[in-house]
Amino acid sequence: MKQRRKVLIIGAGRSTSALIKYLLSKSEDEKLHIIVGDKSLEAAEKLVGKHPNASAIVLDIFDEKIRRKTIENADIVISMLPARFHLSVAKDCVTYGKSLVTASYISDEMMALDEAVRKKGLVFMNEIGLDPGIDHMSAMQIIDRIRKKGGKLLLFESFTGGLVAPESDDNLWNYKFTWNPRNVVVAGQGSAAKFIQEGRYKYIPYHRLFRRSEILHIDGYGKFEAIPNRDSLKYRDAYKLHDVLTLYRGTIRRVGYSRAWNVFVQLGMTDDTYIMEHSENMSYRDFTNSFLQYRPNDSVELKLRSYLKIDQDDILWEKLEELDIFNPNKKMGIKNGTPAQLLQKILMDKWTLKKDDKDMIVMLHKFGYEYKGENKQIESSTVVIGDDQICTAMAKTVGLPVAIATLKILNASITKPGVQIPTSEEVYEPILKELAEIGIRFTEKEVPYLGYNPEVVNG
Repeated sequence: MKQRRKVLIIGAGRSTSALIKYLLSKSEDEKLHIIVGDKSLEAAEKLVGKHPNASAIVLDIFDEKIRRKTIENADIVISMLPARFHLSVAKDCVTYGKSLVTASYISDEMMALDEAVRKKGLVFMNEIGLDPGIDHMSAMQIIDRIRKKGGKLLLFESFTGGLVAPESDDNLWNYKFTWNPRNVVVAGQGSAAKFIQEGRYKYIPYHRLFRRSEILHIDGYGKFEAIPNRDSLKYRDAYKLHDVLTLYRGTIRRVGYSRAWNVFVQLGMTDDTYIMEHSENMSYRDFTNSFLQYRPNDSVELKLRSYLKIDQDDILWEKLEELDIFNPNKKMGIKNGTPAQLLQKILMDKWTLKKDDKDMIVMLHKFGYEYKGENKQIESSTVVIGDDQICTAMAKTVGLPVAIATLKILNASITKPGVQIPTSEEVYEPILKELAEIGIRFTEKEVPYLGYNPEVVNG
């Protein structure tokens, strides 16, 4: 009897449900045994259930002896840990000759392992989730097609957003948390957004970021807006777009979100660099007031409207009131919290998905190119709706590419060794084909070439 191949999944977080479900569905035919290791045995057991081809184990990655032994006994390793914890797993994989799959961006430290990974003939596939991941593959498929027929790329724009599904959209912000809330609160900080617009380099500092949104249209789902990501320029190397005139990547939200979020940025509520004294005793109203002038004769509401010049009948004001930021009775209960941590607490009260809520992933690419003396443009988009609170759209779009890539590496369908991302045809073609078969597919259409000409740019 053929011995079962051991697939080790380290981390049992939100994005692993679809990954595990896929691998379990293939486990009998492919002779797999899925081992899910997490510091919480309960979290791991919840995901594997009582499936005969799976087991849950306690795995603390800081326990070097247990971690190494577990990796040594696996046939392939998937790390679904936060990116900062991948390196110790990766080094063990090199030591014991195991290929590795992650959904995270390649760090400089991970890239430094490339030579050792190649020498051992291992595949370290990174950035194989949603964004990064599906964005790489779906973009490169069209970029390579344009190049093969002799076209010259002039423009590439790419946008992704994790949102609430229309049937679960019941707040004025048209938004709920579908992934790590902390990442949402601190998004865009650390450096200016960088991109190329019609051959000119553009830089947007954080304090202006949420006033520079453009309008997008997705067939069947209406209008959205996008704000630029931190560094679009690094995709010149990844996609070989060194001569492209416009290169821009952004995050998708519903229209009006960015203008309202900018209130928090201008007040300083998204700052994560200092602690607010006695934060555990603060009310939501105290928190809001702490960023405003001391004018004891004026209400908190009046001071905020005056500072940011918001009319009382502005929908923006209703959005702020909806979050209860003026409530004197709700307490923070977080000791030594940063402004960002306290804001996150307020938002989680209102933006956490309810039991029957569904999430939604939206992705849109724009490709402008010259072909036989004529400028053309293609738009390619996908929308994925979650099934439930376990098999969310986020879990599907992050976990399924990871799972498919893992099985193809295990079966030697993907063999090119080294630390890499999924931009080669050998990788993206079979994975995109299988994703389409299970419902994650892109719709393409040709549109008039406009260059970088957004319908609306705020600020």
